[in-house]
Amino acid sequence: TMHYVKCDIATLCMGQAASMGAVLLAAGTEGKRYALPNSRIMLHQPMGGFQGQASDIDIHAKEILRMRQSLNTILAHHTKQKLKKIQVDTDRDFFMGAEEAKAYGVIDKVLVKRANPDEENSHGKRS
Repeated sequence: TMHYVKCDIATLCMGQAASMGAVLLAAGTEGKRYALPNSRIMLHQPMGGFQGQASDIDIHAKEILRMRQSLNTILAHHTKQKLKKIQVDTDRDFFMGAEEAKAYGVIDKVLVKRANPDEENSHGKRS
């Protein structure tokens, strides 16, 4: 849905972006995905707990496997990592610091200081 929006979408991790939060962070507009230096990012496969009849459990298991493939494909697209690497990394909880997330392709920049009001803002104009 984010890609149906015509304007750029900036994403910022200010503490922790885990699970779908990490996917949303990575899905921001390339060049506008940020994290603060002490942020933590965690990727993993979808989780779910099901109960009921065996046939219903089978239906839910197939759906969660389909969702895992879809999310891995989305992460591979946004991070530029190979799908196989994403599959391996998301098999278990995969934690990264801000610099690691930048190297992995989840974010584009680690924000280390506040912008100076005398400098240009994101629209190229002085404040």
